[in-house]
Amino acid sequence: MSPLRSGAIDIHAHWLPEHLFGLPPGSPLPALNGRDGQLHLGDLPLSIETEAMTDPARVLADTDNAGLGVRVLSAPPFAFPVVDGTGVAEYVGSFNDDLARVCRDSGGRLLGLGLVSLHDPDAAAAQMDSLVASGVIRGIAVPPLVGATSFDTGPLRQVVEIAADRGLAVLVHPMQLPRAEWASYYLANLIGNPTETATAAASLLLGNVFAALPELRICLLHGGGCAPALLGRWQHGWEQRADVRSAASPAPVQGFGLLWFDTLTHDGPTLQLLRAHADPGHLMCGSDYPFDMGVTQPLALPHAEGLTDAALEANARRFLGLDEGETHA
Repeated sequence: MSPLRSGAIDIHAHWLPEHLFGLPPGSPLPALNGRDGQLHLGDLPLSIETEAMTDPARVLADTDNAGLGVRVLSAPPFAFPVVDGTGVAEYVGSFNDDLARVCRDSGGRLLGLGLVSLHDPDAAAAQMDSLVASGVIRGIAVPPLVGATSFDTGPLRQVVEIAADRGLAVLVHPMQLPRAEWASYYLANLIGNPTETATAAASLLLGNVFAALPELRICLLHGGGCAPALLGRWQHGWEQRADVRSAASPAPVQGFGLLWFDTLTHDGPTLQLLRAHADPGHLMCGSDYPFDMGVTQPLALPHAEGLTDAALEANARRFLGLDEGETHA
């Protein structure tokens, strides 16, 4: 049994073993590959060193260099099994098994968030039971959308119901979905990712998801995307329009405090806006390691805005369902 290392916890970091570079069965994306030490998605360079995504020793070294106590690893979003198909459960199981092994071997420095079969509730329930039993995988990572649905209906609603029942945390990472008007200037990421995340936030708040799932712990990354800036607009719509209130949801400004967020907003004013609306106990450090839109020193911005390591660690421990002094195998 290894005690979990003390210090700030990075809730938002990615890892994928090379033998799963083919991506889940049915993936609409080309396979990953490493060339000259750099990771590519098909022929597209990702500006990521291959070993930073795959090598636990490199991950641990970068975790130390960032001044973190613990890093929480989840699959990169292109590894989410968003298409139903034969072999998905095997892919998910292989990732989760490898992730649990890496976390157990880290000496209390790594924890994990696993994958689940998004289109098969029975398989997802069994997978989450295995995650609970692992001790080191503290929740799941999922996309904000599956097809045209988010968390108020469809497959993701079933997934979060199971997660809440099992006491597992849920991390929501956008998929960078392509749209023709976002084909240039990396706008599929710069605009698309925050928009996907805001869509997830709206589905949770206006869909009244927390009324049915009050124990759900769900984190929206990149500081909640556009959601903090849109909250006032959602509130006005809720006050003025019956269709916005059709799920009998509480006011969006009331429900917003139930959401969890990382602090990866990239500038102080945006983090200040998030802090103005969010529960201060629901803010956690996030790096987006090792992506180019991530940061190597994820504590710098929250420190500059007055968030302490102690607060960030305590918040992340609550999100992950950890108790002070807990050990893991």
